[in-house]
Amino acid sequence: MNVSERIEYYRQLATNARQTYNSLSRQLSINSVLRLVIFLAGVACVYIFYHHTLILVPAIALTVLLFLFLLQRHGKLTTQKKRAEITQKLSEDEGKAFAYDFSSFDGAPEEIDPAHDFSFDLDIFGEQSIFQLINRTCLPIGKEKLAGFLKRPLLHKNDIEERQKAVKELAENEAFCLQFRIVGGLSDKSFSSMQEVENTFPVKPPTLKPVLWGSLTVLVPALYVVYLTLWLLNIVPGSLFLLLYIFTLALSSIPLNKVKKIWLQFDKKAKLLQNHAELLNLIETAPFKSKILKGLQDRITNNKKSSACINRLTRYVSNLDQSFAFPVLLIVNPLFLWNIRYSLKIERWMKENAAHALEWFDVLAETDALISLATFTLNHPDYTFPTINEGDFCLEGTDIGHPLIPADKCVKNDLIIVRKPYFMIITGANMAGKSTYLRTIGVNHLFASIGAPVCASRFRFYPGRLLTNLRTADSLVNNESYFFAELKRLKMIINALESGEKGLFIILDEILKGTNSEDKQKGSIALMKRLVQLGGNGIIATHDLALGALEDTFPDAVKNAHFDANISNNTLSFTYKIQDGIAKNMNASFLMKSMGITE
Repeated sequence: MNVSERIEYYRQLATNARQTYNSLSRQLSINSVLRLVIFLAGVACVYIFYHHTLILVPAIALTVLLFLFLLQRHGKLTTQKKRAEITQKLSEDEGKAFAYDFSSFDGAPEEIDPAHDFSFDLDIFGEQSIFQLINRTCLPIGKEKLAGFLKRPLLHKNDIEERQKAVKELAENEAFCLQFRIVGGLSDKSFSSMQEVENTFPVKPPTLKPVLWGSLTVLVPALYVVYLTLWLLNIVPGSLFLLLYIFTLALSSIPLNKVKKIWLQFDKKAKLLQNHAELLNLIETAPFKSKILKGLQDRITNNKKSSACINRLTRYVSNLDQSFAFPVLLIVNPLFLWNIRYSLKIERWMKENAAHALEWFDVLAETDALISLATFTLNHPDYTFPTINEGDFCLEGTDIGHPLIPADKCVKNDLIIVRKPYFMIITGANMAGKSTYLRTIGVNHLFASIGAPVCASRFRFYPGRLLTNLRTADSLVNNESYFFAELKRLKMIINALESGEKGLFIILDEILKGTNSEDKQKGSIALMKRLVQLGGNGIIATHDLALGALEDTFPDAVKNAHFDANISNNTLSFTYKIQDGIAKNMNASFLMKSMGITE
């Protein structure tokens, strides 16, 4: 599919989902009316056939069966309606995204970190960010995993190629991706993080004594059976039942604090667990072939099926929830020690499976994150998967664009860096495109490193750590000036080079912004010489044309390039195309005059 076909696909998907939703709404209304009719029919049967037991009993039985059937059907229709609603919203949100409206997707602003190697400089997180562009996760733990992909990109060729294969396979199985996203959206609540999962499934000794209370859950119902038998045989009086009831009610209340502790651990999570079991089952039954996806599958099917285990826990949690409902609390608990019975079952489940649960949920999170990359691939059919170079450093591409700039406005450029050390020094006028070019290269380098397609017609790179310094921030909390914060950033880059780290790629914008022009020029030239001597690779943007002289000093390691501004007939214009050599036209004084700041 091309982009237009993708837009039409989502439009049709939304239309079909809307029609399904409306149809299910009508069916639910009819189902509710039928339930009322059946209930009234049951009441009428009792009234009409009150003295005709042979007719009344089958009529009531039939009424109850029909009512239960309609009740069950109501539940199924409600779930189907919710799925249709999620599908419609999902499709409409994707349609908005093609118009560069990503507001429906979480940009993870909590992940913004000025100290990170590159994420703050490249606008990876926050509103209108790269993360918001990519993020299609349906689970908070999936969002957390996807953020980890972007914060900690892969550094080895084999790892990136295996991730690419997994992303491509998921992109070819869009039905699976769509189903996963729909099921993931069914629950209103979810685990907020892997830390919450870990807190919910702690590996710890049981709080109840299983031998004692396990025996009592068998003995108490047996005691009632014995009593009933003796009462029917007129051996014991009926009044004894009250004493037996009070005794077992008190017995069921003895470990109530411990039972509540277990209950609160899973409070209102039965539906959530059921949804996660369905997601795990989707992964278990998928015909995966790539190494990563097969590995994820093996992690949840090794020795036992995770979905079956989570479903069993769901039943236990649901039954324990019921033990705190008023009728069950006063009737079923004393007769069967219901609350203790299911607390023991949960503790036994935890003892057998808690150690595996964290891994199962990690598989869900990683699958969710990979589906985001697969959906990004599907929605950008004009993007290409990069080639990973082995051996010598290289970073080169053709028609490289920034993914957040609309396609009809995005001016694409090329890049060729095929030796080490090598730095491209970019000069040019304000607003001519220098900073955008730096971010374009950085973002596509990141995409390539996480196994995603890049916004380019061709892209080849040597994997390695990306370090940037584009918008250093001062810190009042740490009592750091802007200049000192920048120096710390540059020191980090020098340390990384001195350590001999392979594949390091550096992107800098206007070195030493926080000092005077003469000092800045001296410091910038000294820094550039040090970067070259240490064997670095990167791109540096500057207004200081004096840095262009370094091409004469290091003809094999430094190349000048620029973005030009054209002033014609008192009008300023830009091509946004990178050109060889040092910039000749600047525009600061022209802009100040045109805005009335100067005369």
